[in-house]
Amino acid sequence: MHKLALTLVVVVFGASVMLSAEVAGDGDHSLPDAPSTTARDSADSSAPLTLPETVATPAIIRVETPEPPRFRWQTATGQSMTLLFLQHGARMVQPKTRAQMGGPFLPDYAQSVNITGWRDGDGVLTNYVAHPMMGALTGYIEVQNDGQGITQEFSASSEYWTSRLRAMAWAAAYSTQFEIGPISEASIGNVGMKKGTSGWVDFIMTPTGGFGFMLAEDAVDRYLISRWESRGSPPRKRLFRMVLNPSRTVANLLRRKVPWHRDTRPMFPARSADDTQSAPVTNGAN
Repeated sequence: MHKLALTLVVVVFGASVMLSAEVAGDGDHSLPDAPSTTARDSADSSAPLTLPETVATPAIIRVETPEPPRFRWQTATGQSMTLLFLQHGARMVQPKTRAQMGGPFLPDYAQSVNITGWRDGDGVLTNYVAHPMMGALTGYIEVQNDGQGITQEFSASSEYWTSRLRAMAWAAAYSTQFEIGPISEASIGNVGMKKGTSGWVDFIMTPTGGFGFMLAEDAVDRYLISRWESRGSPPRKRLFRMVLNPSRTVANLLRRKVPWHRDTRPMFPARSADDTQSAPVTNGAN
């Protein structure tokens, strides 16, 4: 099997992970019929009043607890796949990647999954800055598709930390796939076939360093950006949000939002839909 078979592998894998998630149907929320009442015969006023036999009737009002927001697997997977193909597209520009595209696919791929030692031959900037930023970016993909985590801001609450730990797990899964998965550096370009080009550094630093980057960006967003933008012009607000939160900026683009978007803090609060609907209506003369 030659490297041309890689195209088929990419198409099959991409199609499988993009399948729609199962959506639960709505239940029956119709109210039961109200119980009928029987009046006493008005003609026979002297007859003793007898109470009707007690009959169990269904409750008129149901108190139901709404289901917690679900994680949007389909959109999170789609955004992760978009990032994955963008990264591999950038790798194909490198001559060293294109040079390894010849030869049998499966034997070369199996030989490339060869993790030895800590280092992988990349520089300090790549291993300890670029890969952690990739971990933060993929972590924000998880956050923005988590109905509970999307509204969490930096704090000591258990909800916030649980949300960011889930994001770190998502980043770890993405990083592992990027390194040695079916659509990875090992399968496209055979990184790892040569001794010393694959190590544990990326497997560890991408999710853990990304976790640290996310905490830093969340803290900066809450304690610095939110204060500075309160007295800044719109262009400065956008600049603060994009430059000081780079990982979140790219994650916003992957979900087709403006790069300075915030789920908990609109750029122009007075013009938001909620404020428009809740504004009082005055009946003044025109």
